[in-house]
Amino acid sequence: MFISPAFAADVPADVTEPGLIASIAPLLLVFAIFYFLIIRPQNKRMAEHRKMVDNLKRGDKVVTAGGLVATVKKLTNDDEVQLDLGNDMVVTAVRSTLMTIRQPIAANDKK
Repeated sequence: MFISPAFAADVPADVTEPGLIASIAPLLLVFAIFYFLIIRPQNKRMAEHRKMVDNLKRGDKVVTAGGLVATVKKLTNDDEVQLDLGNDMVVTAVRSTLMTIRQPIAANDKK
């Protein structure tokens, strides 16, 4: 019923442990996959967002993280902006919460 200790201890003489490179290679492969599928695209998106926020100007139509569509009324400082929501309602928002700049579409350029 139990395995004999003699059989459990029997190891062929030609079996060796894998080398250092063979043991590190799977970890390097997993890191490379994570880098190209997750880390690199995320860094590109962050750089594009930072560029978009830095290039804001008065009159741009923007969408906030909360889904509000507003027009940039005034750039107050490096990290705040005043937004006009319409009907003379002006709010102050943090620049990093602005998600996109909406480009106006001409009437004859329907998609």
